[in-house]
Amino acid sequence: MLRYWLAVLLLAVSGSAAAVERVVSLAPSLSEIVVELGSADLLVGVLDAGERPAELKDLPSVGRYGQLDMERLLSLKPDLLLLWPGSVGPAQREQLKRLNIPTYVAEPHSLEQLTTQIEAIAKQLDRPERGRSLATDLHQRLEALRLRYRRDTPLRVFYQVWDRPLYTVGGGQIISDALAVCGARNVFADLTLPAPQVSVEAVLQRDPEVILASDQAQLDAWKAWSQVAAVKQGQLLLVTDKGLERPSGQMIEATAKLCQLIAPSR
Repeated sequence: MLRYWLAVLLLAVSGSAAAVERVVSLAPSLSEIVVELGSADLLVGVLDAGERPAELKDLPSVGRYGQLDMERLLSLKPDLLLLWPGSVGPAQREQLKRLNIPTYVAEPHSLEQLTTQIEAIAKQLDRPERGRSLATDLHQRLEALRLRYRRDTPLRVFYQVWDRPLYTVGGGQIISDALAVCGARNVFADLTLPAPQVSVEAVLQRDPEVILASDQAQLDAWKAWSQVAAVKQGQLLLVTDKGLERPSGQMIEATAKLCQLIAPSR
Protein backbone atom coordinates (compact mmCIF):
# COMPACT_ATOMS: atom_id res chain seq x y z
CA MET A 1 0.00 0.00 0.00
CA LEU A 2 2.90 2.37 0.77
CA ARG A 3 4.28 1.76 -2.72
CA TYR A 4 0.86 2.63 -4.14
CA TRP A 5 0.74 6.06 -2.47
CA LEU A 6 4.36 6.80 -3.35
CA ALA A 7 3.50 6.09 -6.97
CA VAL A 8 0.50 8.44 -6.72
CA LEU A 9 2.73 11.21 -5.37
CA LEU A 10 5.36 10.71 -8.06
CA LEU A 11 2.73 10.77 -10.76
CA ALA A 12 1.29 14.03 -9.49
CA VAL A 13 4.73 15.66 -9.30
CA SER A 14 5.76 14.54 -12.77
CA GLY A 15 2.49 15.50 -14.49
CA SER A 16 2.68 18.03 -17.34
CA ALA A 17 0.68 19.39 -20.25
CA ALA A 18 2.97 17.76 -22.84
CA ALA A 19 1.61 15.73 -25.74
CA VAL A 20 0.39 12.24 -24.90
CA GLU A 21 3.27 9.75 -24.88
CA ARG A 22 2.28 7.04 -22.41
CA VAL A 23 -1.17 5.47 -22.82
CA VAL A 24 -2.71 2.66 -20.80
CA SER A 25 -5.74 0.94 -22.30
CA LEU A 26 -8.25 -0.54 -19.87
CA ALA A 27 -10.22 -2.63 -22.37
CA PRO A 28 -9.20 -4.98 -25.21
CA SER A 29 -11.49 -3.16 -27.64
CA LEU A 30 -9.77 0.15 -26.86
CA SER A 31 -6.35 -1.44 -27.28
CA GLU A 32 -7.49 -2.66 -30.68
CA ILE A 33 -8.66 0.83 -31.66
CA VAL A 34 -5.23 2.25 -30.81
CA VAL A 35 -3.63 -0.37 -33.06
CA GLU A 36 -6.12 0.41 -35.85
CA LEU A 37 -5.12 4.06 -35.58
CA GLY A 38 -1.47 3.16 -36.11
CA SER A 39 -0.62 4.33 -32.59
CA ALA A 40 0.50 1.16 -30.83
CA ASP A 41 3.80 2.91 -30.12
CA LEU A 42 2.01 5.08 -27.53
CA LEU A 43 0.73 2.17 -25.46
CA VAL A 44 2.74 1.28 -22.34
CA GLY A 45 0.24 -1.10 -20.70
CA VAL A 46 -3.02 -2.92 -21.35
CA LEU A 47 -5.78 -4.68 -19.45
CA ASP A 48 -5.99 -8.32 -20.52
CA ALA A 49 -9.10 -10.24 -21.52
CA GLY A 50 -8.47 -12.82 -24.21
CA GLU A 51 -5.95 -12.84 -27.02
CA ARG A 52 -3.99 -9.64 -27.72
CA PRO A 53 -3.19 -8.15 -31.12
CA ALA A 54 0.29 -9.25 -32.22
CA GLU A 55 1.58 -5.67 -31.94
CA LEU A 56 0.87 -5.68 -28.18
CA LYS A 57 2.07 -9.13 -27.18
CA ASP A 58 5.06 -7.86 -25.20
CA LEU A 59 3.39 -4.94 -23.41
CA PRO A 60 3.06 -5.00 -19.59
CA SER A 61 -0.30 -6.10 -18.21
CA VAL A 62 -2.17 -3.95 -15.68
CA GLY A 63 -4.49 -6.77 -14.68
CA ARG A 64 -7.46 -8.58 -16.09
CA TYR A 65 -11.14 -7.79 -16.63
CA GLY A 66 -12.53 -6.54 -13.30
CA GLN A 67 -9.16 -6.93 -11.53
CA LEU A 68 -7.05 -3.84 -12.14
CA ASP A 69 -3.54 -3.85 -10.63
CA MET A 70 -3.42 -0.23 -9.50
CA GLU A 71 0.22 -0.26 -8.37
CA ARG A 72 1.35 -1.68 -11.70
CA LEU A 73 -0.68 0.91 -13.57
CA LEU A 74 0.87 3.77 -11.62
CA SER A 75 4.37 2.42 -12.09
CA LEU A 76 3.90 2.89 -15.85
CA LYS A 77 3.30 6.65 -15.32
CA PRO A 78 0.53 7.01 -17.91
CA ASP A 79 -0.47 10.43 -19.20
CA LEU A 80 -3.71 9.08 -20.68
CA LEU A 81 -6.09 6.28 -19.73
CA LEU A 82 -8.58 4.77 -22.14
CA LEU A 83 -11.46 3.32 -20.14
CA TRP A 84 -14.48 1.20 -20.88
CA PRO A 85 -16.45 1.41 -17.59
CA GLY A 86 -17.47 -2.26 -17.56
CA SER A 87 -13.86 -3.45 -17.49
CA VAL A 88 -13.10 -1.93 -14.06
CA GLY A 89 -15.15 -2.31 -10.89
CA PRO A 90 -16.92 0.73 -9.33
CA ALA A 91 -14.49 1.05 -6.38
CA GLN A 92 -11.44 1.09 -8.64
CA ARG A 93 -13.11 3.55 -11.03
CA GLU A 94 -13.43 5.90 -8.06
CA GLN A 95 -9.73 5.39 -7.29
CA LEU A 96 -8.86 6.26 -10.88
CA LYS A 97 -10.86 9.50 -10.64
CA ARG A 98 -8.88 10.57 -7.57
CA LEU A 99 -5.59 10.09 -9.43
CA ASN A 100 -6.47 12.94 -11.84
CA ILE A 101 -4.91 11.14 -14.80
CA PRO A 102 -6.51 12.37 -18.04
CA THR A 103 -9.06 9.71 -19.00
CA TYR A 104 -11.15 9.11 -22.09
CA VAL A 105 -14.25 7.00 -21.37
CA ALA A 106 -15.71 5.04 -24.28
CA GLU A 107 -18.95 3.06 -24.09
CA PRO A 108 -20.60 3.07 -27.53
CA HIS A 109 -24.20 1.84 -27.74
CA SER A 110 -24.38 1.98 -31.53
CA LEU A 111 -22.03 1.55 -34.46
CA GLU A 112 -22.40 5.24 -35.30
CA GLN A 113 -21.27 6.13 -31.79
CA LEU A 114 -18.35 3.75 -32.25
CA THR A 115 -17.11 5.55 -35.36
CA THR A 116 -17.46 8.90 -33.57
CA GLN A 117 -15.52 7.63 -30.57
CA ILE A 118 -12.75 6.22 -32.75
CA GLU A 119 -12.26 9.70 -34.20
CA ALA A 120 -12.32 11.21 -30.69
CA ILE A 121 -9.69 8.73 -29.45
CA ALA A 122 -7.49 9.65 -32.42
CA LYS A 123 -7.65 13.28 -31.30
CA GLN A 124 -6.66 12.26 -27.77
CA LEU A 125 -3.64 10.48 -29.25
CA ASP A 126 -2.77 13.50 -31.42
CA ARG A 127 -3.46 11.50 -34.59
CA PRO A 128 -6.56 13.39 -35.83
CA GLU A 129 -6.00 12.83 -39.56
CA ARG A 130 -5.80 9.09 -39.13
CA GLY A 131 -8.94 9.19 -36.98
CA ARG A 132 -10.92 11.14 -39.56
CA SER A 133 -9.82 8.81 -42.34
CA LEU A 134 -10.67 5.63 -40.44
CA ALA A 135 -14.00 6.98 -39.16
CA THR A 136 -15.01 8.05 -42.69
CA ASP A 137 -14.16 4.63 -44.13
CA LEU A 138 -16.09 2.84 -41.39
CA HIS A 139 -19.09 5.14 -41.75
CA GLN A 140 -19.27 4.56 -45.51
CA ARG A 141 -19.05 0.80 -45.02
CA LEU A 142 -21.77 0.98 -42.39
CA GLU A 143 -24.13 2.95 -44.63
CA ALA A 144 -23.56 0.49 -47.47
CA LEU A 145 -24.55 -2.37 -45.17
CA ARG A 146 -27.69 -0.56 -44.03
CA LEU A 147 -28.73 0.03 -47.63
CA ARG A 148 -28.01 -3.52 -48.76
CA TYR A 149 -29.76 -5.32 -45.90
CA ARG A 150 -32.66 -2.95 -45.20
CA ARG A 151 -36.08 -4.62 -44.78
CA ASP A 152 -39.53 -3.06 -44.53
CA THR A 153 -40.31 -5.63 -41.83
CA PRO A 154 -37.19 -6.52 -39.81
CA LEU A 155 -36.44 -10.15 -39.01
CA ARG A 156 -37.14 -11.12 -35.40
CA VAL A 157 -33.83 -12.34 -33.93
CA PHE A 158 -32.89 -13.87 -30.60
CA TYR A 159 -29.18 -13.44 -29.84
CA GLN A 160 -28.13 -15.98 -27.22
CA VAL A 161 -25.11 -15.12 -25.09
CA TRP A 162 -25.26 -18.13 -22.75
CA ASP A 163 -27.64 -20.96 -21.90
CA ARG A 164 -27.38 -21.77 -18.17
CA PRO A 165 -28.82 -19.42 -17.17
CA LEU A 166 -30.16 -18.02 -20.42
CA TYR A 167 -28.68 -14.62 -21.29
CA THR A 168 -29.19 -12.32 -24.26
CA VAL A 169 -28.36 -8.70 -25.17
CA GLY A 170 -30.55 -5.70 -24.38
CA GLY A 171 -31.60 -2.87 -26.65
CA GLY A 172 -28.80 -0.54 -25.56
CA GLN A 173 -26.07 -3.07 -26.30
CA ILE A 174 -24.11 -2.39 -29.49
CA ILE A 175 -24.80 -5.90 -30.84
CA SER A 176 -28.47 -4.96 -30.91
CA ASP A 177 -27.58 -2.10 -33.26
CA ALA A 178 -25.51 -4.46 -35.42
CA LEU A 179 -28.64 -6.58 -35.85
CA ALA A 180 -30.59 -3.49 -36.92
CA VAL A 181 -27.96 -2.71 -39.57
CA CYS A 182 -28.58 -6.22 -40.93
CA GLY A 183 -32.32 -5.63 -41.28
CA ALA A 184 -33.13 -7.49 -38.07
CA ARG A 185 -34.67 -6.63 -34.70
CA ASN A 186 -33.51 -7.95 -31.35
CA VAL A 187 -36.64 -9.54 -29.84
CA PHE A 188 -35.47 -8.31 -26.42
CA ALA A 189 -34.63 -4.76 -27.55
CA ASP A 190 -37.10 -3.43 -24.98
CA LEU A 191 -34.85 -4.58 -22.11
CA THR A 192 -32.42 -1.96 -20.83
CA LEU A 193 -29.76 -4.15 -19.20
CA PRO A 194 -26.72 -4.85 -21.44
CA ALA A 195 -26.96 -8.61 -20.81
CA PRO A 196 -30.36 -9.48 -19.31
CA GLN A 197 -31.29 -12.94 -18.10
CA VAL A 198 -34.42 -14.26 -19.81
CA SER A 199 -36.53 -17.40 -19.66
CA VAL A 200 -37.16 -20.01 -22.32
CA GLU A 201 -40.84 -19.14 -22.02
CA ALA A 202 -40.11 -15.49 -22.86
CA VAL A 203 -38.18 -16.53 -25.96
CA LEU A 204 -41.03 -18.80 -27.07
CA GLN A 205 -43.53 -15.99 -26.56
CA ARG A 206 -41.53 -13.62 -28.78
CA ASP A 207 -41.19 -16.32 -31.45
CA PRO A 208 -37.89 -15.33 -33.14
CA GLU A 209 -37.43 -16.08 -36.83
CA VAL A 210 -33.68 -16.47 -36.32
CA ILE A 211 -31.73 -17.70 -33.29
CA LEU A 212 -28.02 -16.84 -33.09
CA ALA A 213 -25.45 -18.37 -30.73
CA SER A 214 -21.72 -19.04 -30.66
CA ASP A 215 -22.09 -22.67 -29.56
CA GLN A 216 -23.64 -25.40 -31.70
CA ALA A 217 -24.92 -27.40 -28.72
CA GLN A 218 -26.84 -24.35 -27.49
CA LEU A 219 -28.45 -24.00 -30.90
CA ASP A 220 -29.32 -27.69 -31.11
CA ALA A 221 -31.14 -27.47 -27.78
CA TRP A 222 -33.78 -25.21 -29.41
CA LYS A 223 -34.83 -28.02 -31.74
CA ALA A 224 -36.96 -29.33 -28.88
CA TRP A 225 -39.27 -26.34 -29.44
CA SER A 226 -40.65 -27.11 -32.88
CA GLN A 227 -43.27 -24.35 -32.65
CA VAL A 228 -40.63 -21.59 -32.79
CA ALA A 229 -40.37 -19.93 -36.22
CA ALA A 230 -36.57 -20.18 -36.24
CA VAL A 231 -36.76 -23.94 -35.68
CA LYS A 232 -39.46 -24.43 -38.31
CA GLN A 233 -37.41 -22.51 -40.87
CA GLY A 234 -34.06 -24.05 -39.93
CA GLN A 235 -32.66 -20.67 -38.90
CA LEU A 236 -30.52 -21.74 -35.94
CA LEU A 237 -27.32 -19.96 -36.95
CA LEU A 238 -23.82 -20.31 -35.52
CA VAL A 239 -21.88 -17.06 -34.99
CA THR A 240 -18.18 -17.91 -35.29
CA ASP A 241 -16.71 -14.40 -35.49
CA LYS A 242 -15.88 -13.07 -32.02
CA GLY A 243 -15.47 -9.57 -33.44
CA LEU A 244 -19.03 -8.65 -32.44
CA GLU A 245 -17.89 -8.79 -28.81
CA ARG A 246 -15.21 -6.10 -29.29
CA PRO A 247 -16.48 -2.62 -30.23
CA SER A 248 -13.48 -1.49 -32.26
CA GLY A 249 -13.16 -0.67 -35.95
CA GLN A 250 -13.10 -4.34 -36.91
CA MET A 251 -16.69 -4.66 -35.61
CA ILE A 252 -17.98 -3.15 -38.87
CA GLU A 253 -16.55 -6.09 -40.80
CA ALA A 254 -17.84 -8.48 -38.13
CA THR A 255 -21.27 -6.92 -38.67
CA ALA A 256 -20.93 -7.50 -42.42
CA LYS A 257 -20.33 -11.20 -41.69
CA LEU A 258 -23.36 -11.23 -39.40
CA CYS A 259 -25.53 -9.71 -42.14
CA GLN A 260 -24.30 -12.33 -44.61
CA LEU A 261 -25.12 -15.06 -42.11
CA ILE A 262 -28.65 -13.78 -41.48
CA ALA A 263 -29.52 -12.88 -45.06
CA PRO A 264 -27.14 -14.63 -47.50
CA SER A 265 -29.44 -13.97 -50.48
CA ARG A 266 -28.77 -10.22 -50.25
